[in-house]
Amino acid sequence: MQMRELAKELQLVEVVPPPDASITVSGGYVSDLLSDVMGSAAPNCIWVTGQSHPNVVAVAVLTDIAGIIIANGIHPDPETVKKAKQQGVGLYSTTAPAYTVVGHLFRLGVGGCAS
Repeated sequence: MQMRELAKELQLVEVVPPPDASITVSGGYVSDLLSDVMGSAAPNCIWVTGQSHPNVVAVAVLTDIAGIIIANGIHPDPETVKKAKQQGVGLYSTTAPAYTVVGHLFRLGVGGCAS
């Protein structure tokens, strides 16, 4: 599923548009532990987290994540938004809990992805 379709289906708020909304999302990964994401998330995954600080952008760049969904109604820090724009990382937010987001992803056919 393409990133733009996924964002529409999940009714995500696009905080920072991805450099390529037509990228195919290879799967999903959920974790709030940055070292876990760095060691386990595969490229082109959509990452669901409750973290909103700038380090999530650095992790997304390191792992070649397709985009970040910040769940639970948490708004990204202004510095996070700035860094996502600079690094070309798609950043989304939603009021839905992370568990619900993951359930919707699975319902849409987006399975888990780990390296």
